Amino acid sequence: MAGSRLVLVLNSGSSSLKFQLIDPVSGISRAAGNIERIGEASSSVPDHDTALRRAFDMLSEDGIDVRTCGLVAVGHRVVHGGKDFHRPTLLDDAVVARLEELSVLAPLHNPPAVLCIKVARTMLADVPHVAVFDTAFFHDLPAAAATYAIDRDLAETWQIRRYGFHGTSHRYVSERAAAVLGRPLETLNQIVLHLGNGASASAIAAGRPVDTSMGLTPLEGLVMGTRSGDVDPSIMWYLWRTANMGVDEIESMLNHRSGMLGLAGERDFRRLRQMIEQGDPAARLAYDVFVHRLRKYIGAYLAVLGHTDVLTFTAGIGEHDSAVRRDALAGMAELGIELDAGRNAAPAGGARQISSDNSPIAVLVIPTNEELAIARDCLQETEARPAGSD
Repeated sequence: MAGSRLVLVLNSGSSSLKFQLIDPVSGISRAAGNIERIGEASSSVPDHDTALRRAFDMLSEDGIDVRTCGLVAVGHRVVHGGKDFHRPTLLDDAVVARLEELSVLAPLHNPPAVLCIKVARTMLADVPHVAVFDTAFFHDLPAAAATYAIDRDLAETWQIRRYGFHGTSHRYVSERAAAVLGRPLETLNQIVLHLGNGASASAIAAGRPVDTSMGLTPLEGLVMGTRSGDVDPSIMWYLWRTANMGVDEIESMLNHRSGMLGLAGERDFRRLRQMIEQGDPAARLAYDVFVHRLRKYIGAYLAVLGHTDVLTFTAGIGEHDSAVRRDALAGMAELGIELDAGRNAAPAGGARQISSDNSPIAVLVIPTNEELAIARDCLQETEARPAGSD
């Protein structure tokens, strides 16, 4: 690894830590790992401090010493940047303190990220640390798309707007789509469908997002693995009044016991497919609800964009589930979308076109690489603003 400039990318969840050591110039991943069940009673990893030390041990077992391997930055994925943060940001004590304050906007996501940042800054104190925000790509959404129709003063006071999430993925995939098609990014209108356990859609015009499905939090929008997506807000106070459920219980239900898990008791689409084949009506309904919501957003974004050049599927379900892609786009020939059945069903990996050659709108499958995008953002930020600068 002599001469390499490497970035350690850390993606911390409430009970997990994913890490990857990447050369942002070549795009080569030198090492990667995932530590799960952090803090659970049966786990040997009680906290993120221990998890990060375990990650360093795993790297060491691969012959990598993070202190001498050519590390130029540590990149931290942070879900919510609020109104304050909309670009990669060098971390100092003041920024970390502000991120803690923003945890009220993302109580399920920001606290573990802040904890991991604090531990990592202590363990790797001589390396710049950079936060890259899921919300950054959508910071400049048009006001009509970003604004909720609620009391204006209340929204301003409490920073209530549609922030959007998975922004790093949507940006990376839209740029890759332009490269795959061999066309300048600024000439394309795109729909990107990030379909994984968390799922989101975006409409992108000339490289700039004009709408996205997630909102104040990652709960809004498409049906997800455990999250409900769009619901009538009256459901919340209906459950509070009639089912005697508390606010925390309702929030937990919508985030952790809804979506595919809530409908079918299963969020893994491979297992869900088996359940459908076995005649399970709950699994069938869950799948139909998922696809129906997805089709609604595709139709909406076709209308928002007016003219669409390319639609791209990415993330675990989007990249690997040909049936979801087929059913999501069925009957859309008059809207300009024609899948090629053979291309869609082929088990090919990597970036590829799955639409027919005659389809007015190109349909692509592109694997996302959020870690590489974060690593490149970190390198650019540290080179532009060296550690210690204002």
